[in-house]
Amino acid sequence: MSTKPRSPEYFDGWYANQAAMPTVAEIMNRHTGFPPGTRAGVVPAEAIPELAGELRLSPGSTLLDLACGRGAYGLLVAKQTGARLIGVDFSAQAVAEAAEQAVQMGVSGASFRTGELTATGLPEASVDAVLCTDAIQFPDEPDIAYAEIRRVLKPGGRVVLTCWEPLDRADERFSPRLRRADLGAGLRRAGFTDVEVRERPAWLAREHALWEEAVRLEPGGDPALRSLYEEGVKSLGWIGQLRRVLAVATSPR
Repeated sequence: MSTKPRSPEYFDGWYANQAAMPTVAEIMNRHTGFPPGTRAGVVPAEAIPELAGELRLSPGSTLLDLACGRGAYGLLVAKQTGARLIGVDFSAQAVAEAAEQAVQMGVSGASFRTGELTATGLPEASVDAVLCTDAIQFPDEPDIAYAEIRRVLKPGGRVVLTCWEPLDRADERFSPRLRRADLGAGLRRAGFTDVEVRERPAWLAREHALWEEAVRLEPGGDPALRSLYEEGVKSLGWIGQLRRVLAVATSPR
């Protein structure tokens, strides 16, 4: 796996390519269980009720979807709970697509802005819950990201994170970022309470099936299909050495 962090410009291009090639979304949605037209990641649709339940939102409360990408997870949770959604991502293209997806899903009152995992630009104690799917591993100094989550959360607020963790942290097939991914430890260092980390092997099984289809593609010169194919080749090489995790915690009162 690459050790070089990917830039906002990289993701701007990646999201633009995906938007121009809906076949990629069709393949992903078939494996993750989302309706046609949804622009989501690889956390499956079956996770949405658990995410929403653990965030403990009520109508009118505020949810931050941190590193929101194209916004699907925060939008679906907001739609289910009646919460107000703020999405933050460092890719301007992702933010634009998230706003489009909010309209398509009929979620009113959602707002999206550019910002960093480590510097959201939001006021202290301004949100009731934080969701971050498959991105907490990206910062060079992950403890700053955990501290930022605690900073923006109101006392008693909830955080829900998803990620992968290596079975063997010495396995050099993984980037240093992924080798140091330890959601429970990160949350505890930031002072969170009620920390729980749960394995979700069924999610990983869905990903495995997705990547098996991806490597059978003939992408030709299409950049989106090529990206999916290459991700499949890479992922199948190490997916058996990962555990899929969901972490939940509470901001201290």
